[in-house]
Amino acid sequence: MVVILRRVVALYDWLEHHWEHKRTERIAANLLILAFAGSLALIELARQGLLPADVAALLPKSHYYAINTALSMLLGLEVFGLVFSIAKSVSVSVGKQFEILSLILLRHSFTELVHFNEPLVWAEASQPVLYMLAYAGGGLSIFLLLGVYYKLQHHRAITRDMEAAADFIVFKKIISLLLLLIFLVIGAADGVKYLNGNATNEFFSLFYTILIFSDVLIVLISLRYSSSYPVVFRNSGFAVATLLIRLTLTAPPYFSVLLGIGAIAFAIGITFAYNRFDNAEMQRSAHI
Repeated sequence: MVVILRRVVALYDWLEHHWEHKRTERIAANLLILAFAGSLALIELARQGLLPADVAALLPKSHYYAINTALSMLLGLEVFGLVFSIAKSVSVSVGKQFEILSLILLRHSFTELVHFNEPLVWAEASQPVLYMLAYAGGGLSIFLLLGVYYKLQHHRAITRDMEAAADFIVFKKIISLLLLLIFLVIGAADGVKYLNGNATNEFFSLFYTILIFSDVLIVLISLRYSSSYPVVFRNSGFAVATLLIRLTLTAPPYFSVLLGIGAIAFAIGITFAYNRFDNAEMQRSAHI
């Protein structure tokens, strides 16, 4: 069993090392550029009738879909970063979730462009523009509040026992690898659906649903190493924040923005309370 765990950890470390390498970043950026340019080219070829009918039927008619394609791929890359952040810190992974949420809201803002005709007719664009402003404003608000959230983080280990802390990290790495596998399976399934003409927007909703369960699992595993009330409450509260993010992804436009802002405000409140509680505990310990 120990040998298997070591191999799993070694696999995680190898994947993380290559993922965070500068070369990988450049490759990812080049893929995004190619996807954006390729989408524009294919859509234009389909509009001009230069592609086979069965291929053209799979492609959207609006050039604005190319933006959605590129941003969706960018979000997919961010999910990889989220998966690898789980092993580092629970608070960092929650922050990464909100980073992705802010980008999702911005993507929703761009998605409203697909309702515009080419050339643009203002009479048909008034309602989508309001949605665009709401989503963009929500993304900006979360971006600003993330600065507050990260500033409050102190990144303390849940236990002073170095061996126990290392074991906890091993478990989080295993969870990260499982999430990575699930992410790839969901992505592949979505790709097959798209190629079959059944477009779906359920990827991130499903992934965040899985994150809720993984967050709860991490809370339960953390009890093996620390039953401290502040730690348990903070980690459980972060799971609630993930739940609120999940609801944000399925709520109507204006409610989704309010839920997203409320979710990060809740996470900030948890962090602030945890810091105050922890400082009070440290002061009491110093007087004993």
